[in-house]
Amino acid sequence: MKIAASADVDETAELGEGTAVWHLAQVREGARLGRGCILGRGAYVGPGVRIGDNVKLQNYALVYEPAVLEDEVFVGPAAVLTNDVFPRSTDVDGALKRDGDWQADGVVVRRGASVGARAVVVAGRTIGRYALVAAGAVVTRDVPDFALVAGVPARRIGWVGRAGVTLVEKGPGRWACPRTGEEYTEAEGVLTGPLGIAESG
Repeated sequence: MKIAASADVDETAELGEGTAVWHLAQVREGARLGRGCILGRGAYVGPGVRIGDNVKLQNYALVYEPAVLEDEVFVGPAAVLTNDVFPRSTDVDGALKRDGDWQADGVVVRRGASVGARAVVVAGRTIGRYALVAAGAVVTRDVPDFALVAGVPARRIGWVGRAGVTLVEKGPGRWACPRTGEEYTEAEGVLTGPLGIAESG
């Protein structure tokens, strides 16, 4: 485990073996990170956030509680996983909101998925397994497994495989990865991955 001197890691946070926290990154109370994670410069992990193994948060990525990131997730530079659907600084009486005055609704990022640089994921959304959110996208709806989404608001523009490469259509309902040769099946807008790829959960 490596923690830069300028990083701020709360004493109640749990970090797995081989995890590195770089300069100016902050890990809040009760957060739990698995093995082999990398938190880049200025990355932020909110209280109670759960992060799996081999996750990368690039520089200035912001992950707000109570987000859950499964194994092998990638969050690009300056991407934001939000937690408040109706953000306000004060209530209707003008009093400053504090903990307990609002309901945090975290983002879930499933195994192997990637969120591109400066993308924003709205509170409560789920990013499916091995999905890819393009840089600068704003995710306002759940993203299916293996989906490639882009734009504001984000919409599916293709499919990607486990390698992150856009899949090539091989016939009706059949897709293949040009890098690995893995084949996928599509039915009613749902892509099923190669045999042997276990569901996360």
